[in-house]
Amino acid sequence: MSPVQNAKSLVQDHYAALAKATPDTVAAVLGARMAPDGIWRGVHPFNTQTGPAAAADVFWAPFLRSFSSFQRREDIFFAARNSIHDKTSVWTCSMGHLMGLFDAPFLGIPATQKIAMLRYAEFNRVEEGRIVETAFFCDILHLMAQAGVRPFAHQTAAHLVQPGPRTHDGVLLQAHNPAEGAKTLHLINRMIGSIDAANAAPKSLTPREEMQENWHDDMLWWGPEGIGATYTIDRYIEQHQQPFRKGMANRAFNGHLCRIAEGQYGAFFGWPNLTLTNNNGFMGLPPCDTRVDMRVVDVYRREGDKLAENWIFIDMLYFLKMQGVDVLADLGG
Repeated sequence: MSPVQNAKSLVQDHYAALAKATPDTVAAVLGARMAPDGIWRGVHPFNTQTGPAAAADVFWAPFLRSFSSFQRREDIFFAARNSIHDKTSVWTCSMGHLMGLFDAPFLGIPATQKIAMLRYAEFNRVEEGRIVETAFFCDILHLMAQAGVRPFAHQTAAHLVQPGPRTHDGVLLQAHNPAEGAKTLHLINRMIGSIDAANAAPKSLTPREEMQENWHDDMLWWGPEGIGATYTIDRYIEQHQQPFRKGMANRAFNGHLCRIAEGQYGAFFGWPNLTLTNNNGFMGLPPCDTRVDMRVVDVYRREGDKLAENWIFIDMLYFLKMQGVDVLADLGG
């Protein structure tokens, strides 16, 4: 098999083993395929860890203690060589929900004794038969909302348990035509460039004109809790783009650690992607002159020559904590 297909097989085996893990065995399960000095990045409060034992200690063991009958509900899975930096490393991207019965408190979030779904996106870099780097993003604010805890009353878009692709074809276990992945990557790169151009000269195009170059009119934007999900270009502009551009200023793009595409799917993440200032208030927060970071994942589905769907994960707890809002401390977590 090719290195890309080998990476897919390894990570899928990894996920199958995690599905059978317990709080007591999960460190060993992670260690079976993760390098001893592998880097594991997680959203706040998990942050950057080294090695499988540390990753188990900060996230997996507490998660498995809180969620019984755990299932991974994977909606998207693909792999490719990284298109930036070395252009040779192989990464996988997985996205969906970690589902279980929320039977014990997690990070101070009260248990519901009901089904709960933790939105996640995970990237794994595979090298010589080992996972040597992981980026694990999850939407903790989204989980809090399912438990009836809503720290933000000013969410501009919708709270939803978010589905996978409309086309139900997002799990790419087999190899795909490299030309299709190249089309997707080219479109993502073009879209990133159009955003940069609009930020540099905001009067050159209207927001709608800017969006229509790269997006279908009925695009779906599955945003993180605190912002929410929105549908169609016009509602996206109204319910996210406009509040974001009005509230946030002095945006600096820091680049991505990984940007990959296979078939009609593509994704990237940064650590952090953006540094900016909440000059005019955002998400109901008051203005703040502190420079803050956004660690972001974007996952895309291309349809034809434009983007059709976009799933977004932002390390919201980190973004908020840098502005003096410690959501978990308020919960006692």
